[in-house]
Amino acid sequence: IPPVFVCTAGTESWHCCAAEDAVSIIPRGAPLTQESCKSMPDVLIAGGGVIGLSIAWELASHGVSVSLIDQGQIGREASWAGAGMLPPGSLEGATGGEPRLRAFSHSLWPQWSDELRQSTDIDNGYRVCGGINLSFDRDLEPERVACSREGNDVQALSAQQLAQLEAAISPEVTDAFHMPDFGQVRNPRQLKALISACHDNGVELIEGTPLLGWERVANGGRIAAARTGAGRIAADQFVTACGAWSGEILAAVGCHVRVEPLRGQMALLKTARPLFRHVLQVGPRYLVPRSDGRTLIGSTEEHVGFVKRNTVSGVQSLLEFAAKVVPNLRDAELERCWSGLRPAGRGDVPYIGPVPGTDNLFVATGHFRSGLQMSPGTAVLIRQMLLGQETTIPATPYAIASSSETNGTGIDVAESVPV
Repeated sequence: IPPVFVCTAGTESWHCCAAEDAVSIIPRGAPLTQESCKSMPDVLIAGGGVIGLSIAWELASHGVSVSLIDQGQIGREASWAGAGMLPPGSLEGATGGEPRLRAFSHSLWPQWSDELRQSTDIDNGYRVCGGINLSFDRDLEPERVACSREGNDVQALSAQQLAQLEAAISPEVTDAFHMPDFGQVRNPRQLKALISACHDNGVELIEGTPLLGWERVANGGRIAAARTGAGRIAADQFVTACGAWSGEILAAVGCHVRVEPLRGQMALLKTARPLFRHVLQVGPRYLVPRSDGRTLIGSTEEHVGFVKRNTVSGVQSLLEFAAKVVPNLRDAELERCWSGLRPAGRGDVPYIGPVPGTDNLFVATGHFRSGLQMSPGTAVLIRQMLLGQETTIPATPYAIASSSETNGTGIDVAESVPV
């Protein structure tokens, strides 16, 4: 397999990796030439979030030559915007698609974190901090029982036990349970480590290069090349991991899946010292403590299309939530706020696998709020599929249904469909 080299659209994306002198640069929007792209890769990945980067690293670690393109700056969309929560899972007890992928990824996170730290000298902040589910007005017993049936260590908490575990939590909480195996990772550090690891393994990274369409071989389902804003890129196999943009991209080959952007606003607070240790969850909202005294608050869920901005009402609701759960956070400094566009798909089960009607196009998208936590398992599954290996967990739950979710029409040879 011939070597490939790292290319980006600008040095700014590499400042966090401290690898500028080792990086070959393709300017943003510049045409791809024989000199800038050293060889046709085995696999072209569209999408430079945590899913795409994880797949690239996993494939490159197994001797596959990989190029990765992104329409913007690599690692700066939903993957960067999240909170880095890693819920527990047990492969022995998991039975459905979401529990199995969560459990598989949960088993991989310690190993992945250790390998990334050893190979890049970047600590992604992975740690098992524990998590507590809380309620102010409802019984959590059904959720606790469901988590326990999956084989997770789950412990119901009395008011006294909760106060002993986390004294800062509001006494108005009416029900709670503890998950000691809950973990967390720092998103920007994980992305930084993956970019560095991809570089070290010869992955070609190309920023500012939108995917515009596909070329198909005449009278067949094989994709010959991707048409991009910087030119044509041929490869043996293709993976689209474009998050909230995946629906339009897949429609260009006649595959219609339900993936849409769902905006999530976040806020970051700062205190002189950490006020609590566990990840605290109340329904879809959460507080994630960092060891440096910062607290992440998340998250809104808003159907606003591709509008990525913060609003007064959104941030206000987050701050009110934080103060309700941990009253002492009222005195915290509001350090910053931001938002991201999550790829909402068919509930909690992502699309992972071959695209119907094609021979060499695969998809990994629709992870919604779970992209970071499920990225190791997703990457391994895609690697196993592309290399014709037996998958560690059953892949059927993640497949695109050939009839209900695609019309199977495809596009004509050499036709480029703007997305």
